[in-house]
This record gives sequence, structure tokens and C-alpha cells, in this order.
Amino acid sequence: MSRVTIRLPRRLDPVDEILERSGRPRTERRLMTRVYGMRSSPTLDDGERLLDLLVDAGRAALDGRLTSLVLYGHTLLVQPFGHDGELAAALRAGLDQPGANVYGVSGIACTSVLRSIELAARYLGRPGAADDETVLVLGGDQGSLGSASRVIPGFVVCGDGAAAFTVRRGRGRYRYLAGAAARDTRFHHNLRMSDEDAREFGASSVQGVVRAIREALAGCGLVPSDVDWILPARCNRFVWQAICRELDLGIDQVHLDLLADQGHIFGLDALLSLAHMDRGGQLRPGDRCVLVAIGQGAYFQASVVEVTPEEDTTDG
Repeated sequence: MSRVTIRLPRRLDPVDEILERSGRPRTERRLMTRVYGMRSSPTLDDGERLLDLLVDAGRAALDGRLTSLVLYGHTLLVQPFGHDGELAAALRAGLDQPGANVYGVSGIACTSVLRSIELAARYLGRPGAADDETVLVLGGDQGSLGSASRVIPGFVVCGDGAAAFTVRRGRGRYRYLAGAAARDTRFHHNLRMSDEDAREFGASSVQGVVRAIREALAGCGLVPSDVDWILPARCNRFVWQAICRELDLGIDQVHLDLLADQGHIFGLDALLSLAHMDRGGQLRPGDRCVLVAIGQGAYFQASVVEVTPEEDTTDG
């Protein structure tokens, strides 16, 4: 995996105002802003389009290279630029990749972007694949479309954004080691869950994440004590404290620094943390990071990567 390119909107909307506009009760507004500590959420401004953010992030990640496959992971099934059925053509044109195959990865909520890493690895490992092939992975959603996509009651406020990275054999800032998924079919009602379902979903998320992390680590011969960092789906600190107790890890190993100013950006949370830590010099060669996604539904995905010394000289 290459380094991750991030594109966020110019505007940040106050979380309390978003919750008030969505008709959420004062108790929930206080919970999210005072207890969970959420302050703002990235929001597309007038004249900004998510499609443009996706294309800009993708072009930067490709850095002039050609790609044979573009995977676009997204959570929301209906987005403004998808209505005319020309998204694939728009991405090919914007990315200047006329011969690329373009596929959407969806129907698995916020786990779609991390699942795309696994799909890219399978594609590059297929019989007859060229050694120098590149897969471009895009991720992004527009939560500001409406209150149903903007607020997960009692959990988090969702924002807008896009990210991109490439996957190649023999090269990468991060070496992909293994991934695993988990699912709890009791919560198929998704955003139409009852209040009781929503409460049980929190407990299910803890167990689902723990299961996915353990299976992903086992897939590359590791155990939780081998983990340096967890790059989380951003819900709230209490959920992650419960997960850490199950894994016997410290909460200080979970990167929640961006929760206050970004909230939850669907399938991008772990990637945003990875890019933020790398830019800030917090990652060292050999660090093992577990990227985690939690999706309404309930879907869970864990991806294990290892930081390499140099972008272009290490397997990935």
C-alpha cells in the first residue's frame, strides 16, 4: 500500500448545530459534544463536489502511473453524482485512465474501503498478473446529504471526505499482512433499528471488532500483544476502552485524536488516522497497525499493515 492521500472539504460545521438541525434531543447533543468530545464535522461547501475530491485524491495517489483497476468503496448507496449512471466514465476521465476497469464496492457499509485492500491483493495475485500492475482504491461519502446519513443516534456524527491509495506488488509504504471480516445478522435493519437494537448494537460492535482483529492477526501469525497501533472506526472512547480490555491492549494505542474535529467519515476513519500519524512522524518502520472499520448492519473489518522503511523499496 502507498501512503494515503486525503481530501476533506473546506468547511467544518459545529456538531451541536448539526444535531439541533436533525431534531436530536438536548440530552443527546450534550452526550456527543461534552462526553464524547465531538466539536465539528467536515461538510462540502457551496460549489464543492465529492466527485472532485475523489478525482483529486486519486490523481495524487497515482502520481502519473497507469492503473488497470479502480475500486471505489462507499457506504451510502445513493449519492448525487451516481444518479446518471456515468460515475465510472467520470472517474476514468477525471483520473486520465481511459482503459481502467472501475468497480464500486458497497453493500457492506463502512467496511467497504478496507475490504477493497483485500480485493486489490487478490486481483494482483491472480494468475497472469503483471508484476508492475497498480490498483487504485478510492473511498468517500457525503454524509451531509441529510439527517439520516449525518447522525447515527447516540453514537457519532458523520462528515464528508475522500481518500485514495494504490496497491502494488513489491512496493508500498505499508505492507499488507492480512485482513478479516465479521458480521452480526441480528442488525440487518441498519438505520431502522429500534432503540433496544441500537443499545445491543454497541455490545455487538465490541465483540465483532475483537473477533475480526483476532482473526486478522492470526492470519499473519500475530497476536494482540504484537500490535503497536489500532487505527479505529471513530465512534467513541467508551467502545474502544471495552475493545482494549478484551484484547489486553492500552487505550493509548488507539488513535482517537481526530474524533473531536472530524467525527466519523464512514469508511475513511482508519485511513485518516494512518495518514495523520505518518505525517506527524508517529510511525516507525516495523510498526504493526490494525485498521478497523465498523459498519451499520452490522459489519466489521480489520486490516493488518506493517510500516516499511521506504515507499518504493519494500514489499507491499
